[in-house]
Amino acid sequence: MSERKLVWLPGKLPRQSKKEKVMTASTIDQDILTRLVGQAVNDMGALLSGTLIVAGDKLGLYRAMRDRGSVSPAELAEATGTAERYIREWLNSQAASGYITYEGNGRYRLTPEQVEMLTNEESPFCVLGGFQVTSAATRALPKLIERFKTGEGLGWHEHDTDLFEGTERFFRPGYMAHLVSSWLPSLNGVLSKLERGIKVADVGCGRGASTIIMAKAFPNSQFVGSDYHDPSIEAARKAAMEAGIGNCTFEVASAKEFAGTFDLVCHFDCLHDLGDPVGAARHVRESLTADGTWMIVEPYANDEVADNLNPVGRVYYSASTFICTPASLSQEVGLALGAQAGESRLRDVVTQAGFTRFQRAAETPFNIVLEARP
Repeated sequence: MSERKLVWLPGKLPRQSKKEKVMTASTIDQDILTRLVGQAVNDMGALLSGTLIVAGDKLGLYRAMRDRGSVSPAELAEATGTAERYIREWLNSQAASGYITYEGNGRYRLTPEQVEMLTNEESPFCVLGGFQVTSAATRALPKLIERFKTGEGLGWHEHDTDLFEGTERFFRPGYMAHLVSSWLPSLNGVLSKLERGIKVADVGCGRGASTIIMAKAFPNSQFVGSDYHDPSIEAARKAAMEAGIGNCTFEVASAKEFAGTFDLVCHFDCLHDLGDPVGAARHVRESLTADGTWMIVEPYANDEVADNLNPVGRVYYSASTFICTPASLSQEVGLALGAQAGESRLRDVVTQAGFTRFQRAAETPFNIVLEARP
């Protein structure tokens, strides 16, 4: 039996007047239109399938498959305390998306690569947090539509609680992979200071993942994580206690209010969310020792919009529309840098605050690491 290839069949354009037909013939390329509709169908599947990944994560379906190997819908349902008919449809959805492998004869499994991506939260390839973030962000759509009309902001705290947990899960694997091994060593003289013992501020620390990672790696240094979001600080304190970390503390404070003098100040993926990033940068400048360092980790972006029109930029621009830009607009000044601000715009913020030295210290496909010094 010959292999069949699935082809997207273009539909016919609606019946039109003679004038409209002339305009259509000159303005619409049927091949381009067909590709766009094909992309739209793919995106519809991605939106629905991505939300079902969150369901599979919360129900423990991927972990159960990892531990059992090949399973039938009935076996997976029994192992997870769920209903077989829902599980069967979920498995087929995930198999159609390529996230689960269908073996035939009604049985399914996870490949080693799928296991890594969908169950190993220590891996930089884990995508669970990202899907939790996107699912949570879309729940704000009714509020966001209203903000489009009024121009008002939508605060971080106004989002679904899954956004806070998902953001930590999304960023933590990357921080574990790069923060201690490459980002901190890329800063001039900072690594040796951390090993000897210095005081570090982690501003906008959220649930404390970055703070705890650094505190574990450098027991001679003291770390203070701060964030304006009370529930996140409570979660950070709990995480530090459970990890037995004694050289970090957490406080509720905004980016312009954290107190103390520090040898190193860090902003991880949060400077662009601030309403007044220039004011926050000035506060960093005032809080640093004379030879102190400010490390700014931001989403990877080029300076020109055209250079960000790629899969990573698509995710970041979309997340920025839902989360980052509204968050900034909800605060004082509301500069709204956006998640794709780019190095040049960030340099302007830093130099306006009085910093005289600025460089790109490191980068990954998802982040740029910037170093600023007085």
